[in-house]
Amino acid sequence: MRWQELPLRDVAPARAATVEFDSDNVAWQLSLDQIESETGEIKCKRYANVSESGSSTFRFDTSNVLYSKLRPYLNKVVIPDELGVATTELIPLRPDPEILNARYLAYYLRSKRFVSQASHHVAGAKMPRVVMDWFWSHKMPLAPPSEQTRIVEVLDEADHLRKLRREADAKAARILPALFLKMFGDPATNPMGWPVKPFRAVFNDETSGHVKVQAKTFQPSGKLPIIDQGANQIAGYVDDASIAYSCALPAIVFGDHTRIFKFVDHPFALGADGVRVLTTKNGFVPLFVYWHCRLHDIPSAGYSRHFKYLKEKTFIKPSPESQQVFARHAAAVAKNLECVDKGSSGIGTLFSALLARAFSGQLTAKWRQTHMQELLTEMREQASLLDLPMPKELEVNS
Repeated sequence: MRWQELPLRDVAPARAATVEFDSDNVAWQLSLDQIESETGEIKCKRYANVSESGSSTFRFDTSNVLYSKLRPYLNKVVIPDELGVATTELIPLRPDPEILNARYLAYYLRSKRFVSQASHHVAGAKMPRVVMDWFWSHKMPLAPPSEQTRIVEVLDEADHLRKLRREADAKAARILPALFLKMFGDPATNPMGWPVKPFRAVFNDETSGHVKVQAKTFQPSGKLPIIDQGANQIAGYVDDASIAYSCALPAIVFGDHTRIFKFVDHPFALGADGVRVLTTKNGFVPLFVYWHCRLHDIPSAGYSRHFKYLKEKTFIKPSPESQQVFARHAAAVAKNLECVDKGSSGIGTLFSALLARAFSGQLTAKWRQTHMQELLTEMREQASLLDLPMPKELEVNS
């Protein structure tokens, strides 16, 4: 069965809510930073007086599907659960409930197929936005209403599993910080009275004096290379007792360069993209120092400011034996978290596959065979509402 494919402007035109607020009303003020990529979940809501919302906003209600036209690769689509005011970087789509399920639309806009196409139809280099002529003329597959409902049911179940997995990941990620605080206390306040040492007593900067290397020239070798500044060639390798520190986040090197990519938001080589490779000294254990950095308010700032900030920090120094105990526990937990990461990745891949199958008709193929006559009736009604002819092959089948 071939579904109708119709432009978004015909099935989900842009219509903001007509709700009126009094000037002193407090309402949800939705901005893009509140929206989680991929899932569309709201990380936190900001409420403020409506008079503070400004001119570049619109009102929305629970019948809207809100799509972010800014940086479409971030994949931010929201189905709001209450009235509010939103930035005009969001498009207030309003699907007709007789022909288009709002959740079906939201899942389609989050699908890899649509995100990929939208990401190729943008204007603007620094702030790429979807080209609206392309967006409104884009044709989406319109399954019959009952099949849309069935697709949404299946995807909702899979999405719920994905949410449970994320919650489990979040709990697992809190294990090591909790263990560190239990064993050593908060480094910022040092309630256990450990000796305090400056940066220079903790680290050697192995990157100092070496030439910066562009990320594209980095050859994965299982080790991180040190580049000799004069000869511009590899002079040696950083061993597995080192910390790679970037402007994004500190990272422990376990002797395998791929481990670093779990902790930073971009590929890099030594000296490139604000990365410093540090080795510890004077009895400091790398894994202990790594978690010390994670818990000691190290900000994500620009490279020069960030590294200067790190160099000005002080570090508590528990006994090397207690640091080693923590390191052993941390290494064991890290292995378990790797298994968790693989499981999460598998669920994410499965969900993406379900999305792809949903809008190609494969996901509900068997269900469709059982409900063929009802679906044909719905498609005729759907075509009538849209003032469109039925596909010829369906006219024959009906």
